Amino acid sequence: MENQSISLTPTRAHVFISGKVQGVGYRFSTLETAVNINVSGWVKNLPDGKVEAVFEGSNQAVEKIINWCYRGPKSAIVNDVTIKYEQPEGLQSFEIHR
Repeated sequence: MENQSISLTPTRAHVFISGKVQGVGYRFSTLETAVNINVSGWVKNLPDGKVEAVFEGSNQAVEKIINWCYRGPKSAIVNDVTIKYEQPEGLQSFEIHR
């Protein structure tokens, strides 16, 4: 049962994705993926060409979407994913920030 309690622990990850990740549907695909696996947070494009995202949910769900970030949508080419774990803030939905 201990593993189950760890996988359900609320988790927050602040993520930066670099590569060919703008203009390829990365934000929309992130939104779809997050909603499908019950992750809250937001995603946005940055002026330097990266995508920034915050994910909140169970440890298991957050790790699942982080793993997805390394692939992204079919037309993306991901070079790097930087992750910083933070204290969850209780976000309740997932949004695309502009």
